[in-house]
Amino acid sequence: MSLSKVLEEIKEKGITAVRFEQTDLHGIARSKLIPARHFKEKATGGVNCYLGHLGMSLQADVIPGTGYAEEVGFADAVLFPDYSTFTVLPWAENTARILIEPTYKGEYVSAHPRVLARKQLEKLKNLGYSLYSAHEHEFYVVDKETKKPINNDVNIRSTLRMFPIRNFVKQVMEDMPIVGVDIEAVESEYGPGQVEISYKPAFGIRAADNAFTFKTSIKEIALLQGFQASFMSKPFPNQSGSCTHFCHSLYDADEKTPVFYDPNSPIGLSEVCQNWAAGILAHAPAIEVLMAPTVNCLKRVGGAFSPMNATWGMDNRSALLRVKVNGDKGTYLENRGGAAGANCYLVLAATVAAGMDGIINKYKLPAEVTGIASNPEDIPPKTPNLPNTMETALEALINDEVIRDAFGEDFIKCFSAVKMHEVKLAREAQAKGQDDWDFDFYFEYL
Repeated sequence: MSLSKVLEEIKEKGITAVRFEQTDLHGIARSKLIPARHFKEKATGGVNCYLGHLGMSLQADVIPGTGYAEEVGFADAVLFPDYSTFTVLPWAENTARILIEPTYKGEYVSAHPRVLARKQLEKLKNLGYSLYSAHEHEFYVVDKETKKPINNDVNIRSTLRMFPIRNFVKQVMEDMPIVGVDIEAVESEYGPGQVEISYKPAFGIRAADNAFTFKTSIKEIALLQGFQASFMSKPFPNQSGSCTHFCHSLYDADEKTPVFYDPNSPIGLSEVCQNWAAGILAHAPAIEVLMAPTVNCLKRVGGAFSPMNATWGMDNRSALLRVKVNGDKGTYLENRGGAAGANCYLVLAATVAAGMDGIINKYKLPAEVTGIASNPEDIPPKTPNLPNTMETALEALINDEVIRDAFGEDFIKCFSAVKMHEVKLAREAQAKGQDDWDFDFYFEYL
């Protein structure tokens, strides 16, 4: 979509305000609402906004040492829109939204999650491939006032469990396609008030844009219906954690021909697919902190159907990589390491960086898990465990040269500072006996 097409749609749809919106480091939407009469000026000249949003906590604490706050004089970035992301918001009267990316001193900010994801996809395209992907999201729905889940049991996929939120689900199914997210299925999950929703895959950056749009939209629609939705990964200590599974496959660079399936392979997977999967497994400890990026996210590692090691298996829910083989267009990988609180741009970027390394260096796929990946007797020898603390997860990221180089030193510095700030908050709360501090910190905004 071009600027002229956007301006035409603004006029035709009676849009009076446009939300200029970007992701922060946590995947949370940060925006400025611009009167539609000023859209052209702001779109072409850019929107000034604090550069340091990239280095803030999700509660907007200003964190020192990120490279984007005091070190640059708390400067502004200038943000520009991607016209293809313009969409009318059906639940916000006469309002539209467009996604933006920050520039600083005339250059795109390299540590910004969407910029990072785009750069990795460009490298993948140069390698001769395109990514076709979608995220599967789990989240909790609670009463807006009491914060209690909408039901009390864990009877997964029970039809009755969905009835109390039928109007919320109806609006989600009707409104999401209007903003480009084509819902495929809605179901109750294995926690009280826990819901899973899946939608159609997309090529390239649009897949991460869809995930970002989905999460913000779910939270807004829930509020309109008298509920609160949260993608906090482990809001209730004794209940099921929420995940974001990343389902993906590769096509050729022209997005025409899928390349993961090989009918002549004993396991149905092409050499490209095997190399790609092996790359993800090889770098799994390093990208764990990008897939499960909060102190709270890491609490679900090793839980029910939450992978604890770098394993793969055919349609195996206990493995990190669940492999689905179903013909030319139905063969894909499901990376089950993503927590619900993950930034989906970073999940995509990490997966692509790791997978490309596997293709370039022709990594060999290790032995398959045929039992349960948490059982020691079923795990292949030398299988690495995934880190389960923020400190060890950051260490694994920093020590992996391939992933570190892919994300860049600016990102590593900023991300590490923000994550260690969370560790500090957790330690301070625990010292005071505040075991539920993370609910107050994460639940509303994640």
